[in-house]
Amino acid sequence: MPTATWTISELSKEFDITPRTIRFYEDQGILSPARQGRNRVYVARDRTRLKLALRGKRLGLQLSEIRDLIDMYDGPRDTTAQLKHYLSVLQSQRATLEQQKHDIEEILGEIATQEDQCEMLLSKKT
Repeated sequence: MPTATWTISELSKEFDITPRTIRFYEDQGILSPARQGRNRVYVARDRTRLKLALRGKRLGLQLSEIRDLIDMYDGPRDTTAQLKHYLSVLQSQRATLEQQKHDIEEILGEIATQEDQCEMLLSKKT
């Protein structure tokens, strides 16, 4: 049974990213395609690792965290440690985002107050 393979163009189209992004993940050691002449050939493992990297990016994880999580999937089949680590990373990211959300809400409140003061001062001048 033949192994499924993809070109860089096919992966970039499937995931709606540029070939440059895929090459970046190669440079970071996340993907390691085979070569057929000058062409890169990606196998299912590369495709899965790319998908996980993009998911990590969407979640706002740092590249080092993404790489650690992806590398864990290549490890032993007992996923307990992997899941616990992933849960810890997610909880940390949630806490960071919740704090940022709180900070943004405070800043938006301050902006609203300043806007009100400006409008009040402007209305007095007219």
